[in-house]
Amino acid sequence: MEKRAPELVVLSDLHLGTFGCRAKELYQYLKSIQPQTLVLNGDIVDIWQFRKRYFPQYHLKVLKQVLSMAAKGTQVYYLTGNHDEVLRKFSDLQLGNITLADKLVLDLDGDKAWFFHGDIFDRSIQGARWLARLGGWGYDLLIRMNAISNWCLEKMGRERYSFSRAIKNSVKEAVKYIANFEEVAAELAIEKGYRYVVCGHIHQPQLREITTENGRCAYLNSGDWIENLTALEYDQGQWELYQHQEQAPALHPVEEEEGLAPLSLESLVEKITLSPAYTDGKA
Repeated sequence: MEKRAPELVVLSDLHLGTFGCRAKELYQYLKSIQPQTLVLNGDIVDIWQFRKRYFPQYHLKVLKQVLSMAAKGTQVYYLTGNHDEVLRKFSDLQLGNITLADKLVLDLDGDKAWFFHGDIFDRSIQGARWLARLGGWGYDLLIRMNAISNWCLEKMGRERYSFSRAIKNSVKEAVKYIANFEEVAAELAIEKGYRYVVCGHIHQPQLREITTENGRCAYLNSGDWIENLTALEYDQGQWELYQHQEQAPALHPVEEEEGLAPLSLESLVEKITLSPAYTDGKA
């Protein structure tokens, strides 16, 4: 199957290394595209909950595929989030076509697009880090329970159901927080003169225009790869929200992929550090 080549793809909140990550579906999506630019907008590897004993093959395959895309010419920007915040001490590091940063501004057909994860708006993370971590573990437990219930539902021929989405949509404070998050991000972008503001963090895919008394901008959120399985794509002046559950039937099944030989985290690191694409001119 011929790969699509959008100008820009944005992914966030993959949470690789956790039980809830839908790495197999993410790998399938990545195998179907070769964008000019790939923005990984935070919480890519979940370092908060990282356990060396749990990093399955498809999680490693996702990382390997990103490296392969970079080696073939895709410019990759890894923007740090709260779950991979330890990487912020290495911000502005560049290895070949891969750049590590905290935020990013790109020119898209004459308009400025501002990218950042969005955890800066979360008071619980800024003021009580232990509470935020506890919430992360609780969310992972909820996802585990949800996975069991969805397995049962699928066996009965019924649709999957999301516990966390139901909670977010029914709890007034959660709905209010999401709305405030979007509005604050848009207001800051308007103040800075940006046409687009692109976030992650709240796991709520969105693409909408926000107007204030000071102007307007497009607020975009790439969602996540735990529940929503979404990405943002920009091509020929247009943004689209990719929804994997709708597009998956048209993609090549990953079960038929060759080369799924065992891969260790150590061998993946070795591939990065010894590859000519990353060592040329970096001695």
